[in-house]
Amino acid sequence: MSRRVASVPAHRISGEQAACFVRSGMWLDYGVGLAQPDVFDKALGARRDELHNVKIRSCLSMRPRAVAECDSECDSFFLFSWHFSGYDRKRHDAGRCNYMPVNLGEVPDYYRRFLAPVDIAILKTCPMDEKGYFNFSASNIWHRAVVESARMVIVEVSLHLPYAYGDQNGVHVTEVDYIVDGDDQPAPELPNPQPTEVDRAVARRIAAEIEDGACLQIGIGGMPNAVCGLLLESGVRDLGVHTEMLTDGIADMYRGGRITGSRKILDAGRIAYTFALGSSDLYATLNRNEDFCCHPVEYTNTPNIIMQNHRVVSINNTTQIDLQGQAASESDGHRHISGTGGQLQFVRGGYASKGGKSFICLASTYEKLGERRSRIVLNMTPGNIVTTPRSDIMYVVTEYGMVNLKGKSVAERALAVISIAHPDFREQLEREAYEHRLIPRGVSF
Repeated sequence: MSRRVASVPAHRISGEQAACFVRSGMWLDYGVGLAQPDVFDKALGARRDELHNVKIRSCLSMRPRAVAECDSECDSFFLFSWHFSGYDRKRHDAGRCNYMPVNLGEVPDYYRRFLAPVDIAILKTCPMDEKGYFNFSASNIWHRAVVESARMVIVEVSLHLPYAYGDQNGVHVTEVDYIVDGDDQPAPELPNPQPTEVDRAVARRIAAEIEDGACLQIGIGGMPNAVCGLLLESGVRDLGVHTEMLTDGIADMYRGGRITGSRKILDAGRIAYTFALGSSDLYATLNRNEDFCCHPVEYTNTPNIIMQNHRVVSINNTTQIDLQGQAASESDGHRHISGTGGQLQFVRGGYASKGGKSFICLASTYEKLGERRSRIVLNMTPGNIVTTPRSDIMYVVTEYGMVNLKGKSVAERALAVISIAHPDFREQLEREAYEHRLIPRGVSF
């Protein structure tokens, strides 16, 4: 682990004093999820009339950011996000936030190789521990790379973050320039909506494919969490977890005894993840719990590491898929919604693992302007970003079925994907496939 050395011993200052270090034109880094600062952010936002063109990298903002609560004409602050939360999406719609395309597991390398040094990194952490480390909590992600590249490091300490055991999951006091006392807010929570009947139908198909000893990656959303619920009720045993995001569904399975990790090659007996977002119960479960290991994202998300575990099962959502199998999971036309995240890397790592499987799941339809529309289409919505290419897709699952696209021709793919579309759209999709010669006439399979 590379170590920076602070220019002077760290000492405590107020949020207002810390915000005074910021100058116009600087690049700041707010970190990811639970690590984003609140006291500093509020103090910096109060300086909006004094500053211009301050650029802030962030990811998965879980609370409103004072620096982003400006109108579209304000040139004081601008957010650049590696992955949108619901709040980041709203700020994007208001012209205050922009997306940075990335496979999430590559971000540390970007800081080390391609990005100019961060002028000031401000990260919320746990209080200093007995070894002199400020724990990153359940948000290891790429924060070590940020610290290593920063000209100044400020930690905002909070008593209300869970302490997460893990590899390189903290910054030593000798690397810190200033310490700011945080406020009394509890760690932000991510609501877990109840799964719909469609979610459950998709989940049943995926859960039936998961065997004893499988190693799971669970993405965000109702469908992946519904899979967790079904596995908790099933007889499957000795599951392992090597995932990007630690969710409530995984914690439920752990508490229910389904996850032991005993058959994992890497981190045997432990749940490997790089960040957690969910309920206070999730945070309480991982707090100072050595069964959980919070790794840097280049470890959790790199395909050649993922594949070392056997029978990896990768489960992720998409919002649209075309007849050749391309999956668009992060935008609605030119409107950005979320991000590539780790989807593509886990699809590849899951497939490459011995006995591994990757699942891309979606509801067959959605409602827009009072009209039901198909998520399975001949052509993507104009502007939609392909998250997972057709060559990487393995299983595709809707409430109407599951198909494996590996080894299939374009024609076979089209017919397979049409077979799991909503029945009301299948005839039209098949007609379009023939008209555009995706399916040659006269051939049968």
